[in-house]
Amino acid sequence: MTRIEQIENDLVQCGLLRASGSSVTPMSGGVSSDIYLIDDGKCRIVVKQALDRLKVKDDWQVDVSRNVTEQRFIRHVSGFLPRSMPRILHCNAELNYFAMEYLAHSKNWKSMLMAGDVDSDLARRAGGMLGTIHRKTWGDPSLKRQFDTTRSFHALRTEPYLLTTAARHPPLSQQINDEARRLEETRRCLIHGDFSPKNIMIGSDAMVLLDCEVAWFGEPAFDAAFLFNHFLLKTLLDRGNYHRYLSLVPAAWDSYCASFPKIEPDMEQRTGRLLLMLMLARLDGKSPVEYLEDDLSRQVVRDFVYSLLPRRIFAVDEICSLWAQRIDAMEQGTTP
Repeated sequence: MTRIEQIENDLVQCGLLRASGSSVTPMSGGVSSDIYLIDDGKCRIVVKQALDRLKVKDDWQVDVSRNVTEQRFIRHVSGFLPRSMPRILHCNAELNYFAMEYLAHSKNWKSMLMAGDVDSDLARRAGGMLGTIHRKTWGDPSLKRQFDTTRSFHALRTEPYLLTTAARHPPLSQQINDEARRLEETRRCLIHGDFSPKNIMIGSDAMVLLDCEVAWFGEPAFDAAFLFNHFLLKTLLDRGNYHRYLSLVPAAWDSYCASFPKIEPDMEQRTGRLLLMLMLARLDGKSPVEYLEDDLSRQVVRDFVYSLLPRRIFAVDEICSLWAQRIDAMEQGTTP
């Protein structure tokens, strides 16, 4: 019996599905899990089962216990942001999966951005959501114990993103390795760890956050930098209209700060430093973005990071301003 057949049987036994007649459709959802839409004619649900080896070119193995971590994150954040989390319908630790509601009438934010649908209001809402999660969980000793998942965060983020990139860029390796150590020693609040447009669904009256398996009680700047990185890289998809994508950064950042008024004074510097490193990591780490394939764009990103990181230019607004200048130069054909 296949894994999905075992899951179907379990869903029938718990009463979520009828005994027969279900259709199973694999869903896209990143590289770390198998995700299926199961439809029995009356009910449509999504099941998610974590993989022990991720679907990337490099060897990338991770403990599947992150499936339980994801459920804990969803349940906790649902307590204060109920409309921002999917409803968990059933879980089975032995089969290492959980079932959640299917957001039938929602759109994926990444898909919208890739299609040129750029809305600053969505960025503001996302920034506010993130700030609320960080503020509501700040310094909570109980959550610090529940989400003591540094080993998983190391396997899912520090090693494949920062340490792998450091090894592939010797001139920047010490700076990136130092940041990796600082990152894993930081304990501030509950972070999502994969806060990006691909994990946010946009409905008519709700914004729902998915894919919470990297959740960790750690460094909030990582979440902000992770989101901003996606906005900056997507400017390369439509360079003639890059200002639209770039405007998402201050929209999200301002909303984040407004929802978290006691933000630490050095938070922006920490965010900017991680942002530059993540820009490089999404080219040369273990999880490269799939949409930057031309050599010019890739080299522009590398040159940009090399020009700012050693000079310690970490202010978010300055990074955005200099990035805009770099894209303008590309458009004018003056980029080396």
